[in-house]
Amino acid sequence: MSQSRSVYRIIDASLNRCAEGLRTLEEAGRFMLDDAVLSSGFKSMRHELASIAALIPRNSLLESRDTSSDVGTAIEAEAEYLRSDVGSVVAAASSRVQQSVRVLEEYGKVIDPTASKRFEQIRYRLYSACAELELSLGVNHRKHRLQDAFLYVLCDAGESDTEFERKMSELAKSSIDVVQLRDQAVSDRLLLHRAQVAVKILRKAGKLFIVNDRPDIAVAADADGVHVGQAEIPVPEARMIVGRDRLVGVSTHQISEAKRAVQEGADYLGCGPVFPSKTKKFEQFVGVTYLDEVASLITIPCFAIGGIDLSNLQQVLETGFHRIAVSGAINHASDPTSVADQLRDRLVARLT
Repeated sequence: MSQSRSVYRIIDASLNRCAEGLRTLEEAGRFMLDDAVLSSGFKSMRHELASIAALIPRNSLLESRDTSSDVGTAIEAEAEYLRSDVGSVVAAASSRVQQSVRVLEEYGKVIDPTASKRFEQIRYRLYSACAELELSLGVNHRKHRLQDAFLYVLCDAGESDTEFERKMSELAKSSIDVVQLRDQAVSDRLLLHRAQVAVKILRKAGKLFIVNDRPDIAVAADADGVHVGQAEIPVPEARMIVGRDRLVGVSTHQISEAKRAVQEGADYLGCGPVFPSKTKKFEQFVGVTYLDEVASLITIPCFAIGGIDLSNLQQVLETGFHRIAVSGAINHASDPTSVADQLRDRLVARLT
């Protein structure tokens, strides 16, 4: 095969690979993030790629194509078929596109220096766009799962490693969606250890795991986020610690606090305490009136919290809420799995 034909063959393969990768990234921005700017940016680059390709004789590209004798089609890496989540799909596509554009830029110099220069310009645009997409998807991948979360349970660190592992395994098999570790009575080291155990168990089951009050522990344990109260670290500072790819939740007790939390970038709210609780003492209870206000004004996910169980859940549902956070209702139940199933079924039914 002549050197010229080999170059055309490389360019043809790289053009196809790049176009396919750009479409993958475009669809992630469009359908996963609902981000018109990101999606249109990748679409624009895809069209720009086609425009540059028009400078290269198409017949030369087609005549160089020889898939049947391409030794690369028989070379497989095991990781090619392993994608743990959408984020890994996008990361692979980003890498593939950037590498392909670099190949086009280098070999394009042999065919058309003008085309090569335009490929270079796309490459620089890709660096920023891919980074933004991956970072945004990291946040929104968890946000996407949060949108489907209805039942949130709060747990303490337990009396022993064995007890805590048993509890996490039990929750992992149940219909709960989010678990928060909340325990101010244990040492930092024990709290971190418990959080690491929870992450290992719950992540395999597709549950979100949140650490209460401690963004540093959340990051160290690779949790999905942190939850803070009105007296703890503010949302902007918590975000600086946990980053864009983790969730930040906030406890709120009045509508002004809820509005401020949203403005500061909270991903979800805890709203209460609605009823007296056996696990935490409060001087005042907001009741269902506050839930009515939140349901009419706040659009991010909001979980009603405080003494909620099967006996009073209907009062919560009548406000328009379909998300709750509980502790005693599940942790003190003789059959936690059954209670979790009943609670979640009624929450989901509220949407139908």
